[in-house]
Amino acid sequence: MHYLGLFAAGTILSALLTRNVRNAARKRLWGCTPVRDRDVHTSLMPRVGGIGVYLSVLITVGAALLLSQVENGKTNFSVFQLLLILGCGTVVFLLGLLDDLRNLSAFVKFSVQILTGALLYFGGVRISFFPLLFGQQVLGVFISLPLTVLWVLLISNAFNLIDGLDGLSAGSALFSTIVVFIVSLFNGNVLVSILTATLAGALIGFLRYNFNPATIFLGDCGSLFLGFMLSALSIAGLQKGTTLVAVTIPLVAFGLPILDTSLAVLRRFLSGRPLFSADRNHIHHRLMQMGFSHRQVVIILYGVSATLGLLSLLMLDQGGNSVGVVLTVIAMGIIFGVQHLKYHEFLELGRLAKQTIAKKDMIANNLALRQAAEQLQQAEDLTRICEILQAAFSANEFDELDFKVNQLLGSPLETMGAFDEEADGSWHFRCSRKKEADALSAFSSAWTISMELPNGSLSLCRQNGLEPLMLDIGLLTSEFQQSLAAALERSLRGIAVPEQVIMRLPGQAVEALPS
Repeated sequence: MHYLGLFAAGTILSALLTRNVRNAARKRLWGCTPVRDRDVHTSLMPRVGGIGVYLSVLITVGAALLLSQVENGKTNFSVFQLLLILGCGTVVFLLGLLDDLRNLSAFVKFSVQILTGALLYFGGVRISFFPLLFGQQVLGVFISLPLTVLWVLLISNAFNLIDGLDGLSAGSALFSTIVVFIVSLFNGNVLVSILTATLAGALIGFLRYNFNPATIFLGDCGSLFLGFMLSALSIAGLQKGTTLVAVTIPLVAFGLPILDTSLAVLRRFLSGRPLFSADRNHIHHRLMQMGFSHRQVVIILYGVSATLGLLSLLMLDQGGNSVGVVLTVIAMGIIFGVQHLKYHEFLELGRLAKQTIAKKDMIANNLALRQAAEQLQQAEDLTRICEILQAAFSANEFDELDFKVNQLLGSPLETMGAFDEEADGSWHFRCSRKKEADALSAFSSAWTISMELPNGSLSLCRQNGLEPLMLDIGLLTSEFQQSLAAALERSLRGIAVPEQVIMRLPGQAVEALPS
């Protein structure tokens, strides 16, 4: 009943404070910044809802601490750690509030967050074990301090980044808070249980005004405060854990904001944009672009957060293979979900991966092209040229070849069975790869590479443009083209050509062929 009372008090106080903050902010335009390009809403909205959440947590926990002192004269948890976490949380809250009102630079915000992470570490709230890499070895300051600070930075900003739809960040934080509360009960950590029970109530009271259609937003003061509190409480609740479970439970419990942040950083890196630039390609934005409504997206992501929370709790059973099973299920879910979100950056990354896997085919195609260029250097007649072309392109990336020789007065090309005469007087040698009829019907488009030659040309057509081209175009248009042009010139020297017929190699001076 003790924790239930904290939850109820946090809920009631948060609801009352949030309503009053909303009304005052509307009246005085506190934090009502102009609508930005990345925003989903279209009207001015106060962004200082975190005030109600912060004050409800501070007042409720403070009152509980005073009551316990009056009744028992002592507490069964570390008051110093409580004051440390709430004190650092206050600094982060004030940082976010100032950012909501004045728009601070990224440098200032990160500097203050790094400072609070360092204060947690030196106050004893730190990551002391990292079994994934270091087993059960106690980490020294040069590893533990950076890990603690990075964790605070990651979680604080992760909840800030997903605060893009009504109720999304607060709702996701609520599910994560419930997980940390249950884990703290399981481990007997009274301090974390008190803070998470109060924080969960504060979030419920706030969501009364923040769920779609929202009348107030968390703002940076709220999202950064929530992220910091959860990062600190997860460390405090599991800092003595020396197993893989101690690391994976908070990672899975905070899975949605961590995933969205990781995808955002990776997307911006791949596209060459600043890592901290804003955009409209977060997970919730992509779902809305797929046709889901504002409320549907929030409910879907609530479901994702709740599922991840349940999966993290399954890992409390350390007697079986729960960790491996849970991580496998999550990995498959992430792969499936990211594929359906259809991020251009990851589609391009997948295409590059396919090219890497198919590198062997590209090497084989390039070797065939180099061998053909070498053979063309010895070719003396058109028949041999046609044989080399047919061999080189019979099993590569192109579907059709068209070798054209312009009409030459008095030439004996009509005696060569490999060529067909066209209406314009030119002669063509064509060959194509045989395909099944159903495969041909699947082609969505066709494109052609054409290379100009002296008194002719070579055109290569590819009907299937869905797969990447496993061939070096530079090799095709340089070494191979030059060898083919020289071979064609040699083969035509023995054919009677009027003096008016002029031959030109691309990029070379004009030269008349001997008749």
